[in-house]
Amino acid sequence: MTKLTFKKTYSPLSSDEIIAKEKANMDKKRFEHCVRVSETARKLAKLNHYDEDKAALAGFVHDYAKQVPVEEYCKVIKEQDFDKDLLNWNRAIWHGIVGTYFIEHDLKIRDPEILTAVRRHTTGDTEMTMLDKIVFMADFIEPGRDFPGVDEARKITYANIDEGVGYQLAHTLEFLVEKRNRIYPRTIAAYNVWSTK
Repeated sequence: MTKLTFKKTYSPLSSDEIIAKEKANMDKKRFEHCVRVSETARKLAKLNHYDEDKAALAGFVHDYAKQVPVEEYCKVIKEQDFDKDLLNWNRAIWHGIVGTYFIEHDLKIRDPEILTAVRRHTTGDTEMTMLDKIVFMADFIEPGRDFPGVDEARKITYANIDEGVGYQLAHTLEFLVEKRNRIYPRTIAAYNVWSTK
């Protein structure tokens, strides 16, 4: 594996400082996932003529807050300017939407495009920038993923990222319905837009 480094961090912190803070904020397995998402985001950025380094950074920090304690999330939702309906959900949704608070607070990354990509990676959205789509799909198809349909997801995404987004949303909804889990409304709205791409 090549040494992880970011030329531009969009933060007063150096590349090494961001990497060290992230490593300290999660277990080894989660950290390795973030590294693979970063590398996959870089590949997708190259294919889609987007800034590879920025995509790699956004992919790396996407799960920064995944293992933040539930009580801490609830406190931030109540005390910061978050929709109180989020209290009815869980970390699967929070680590994207509320995770941006921790990225801004701890890593000092305030770039709106990176924060939006992190915010949208757990739910998808009706409108998604190229960076949103890169992080959303890199998280889904990184080499450590192993679920029925992942090879097809990779093939579709590397050929056409918009079709990849539609594939992931359909796959996620199917999974949630099968498990009889509640579905976040934004994900349904996103599917209605991206299923036709």
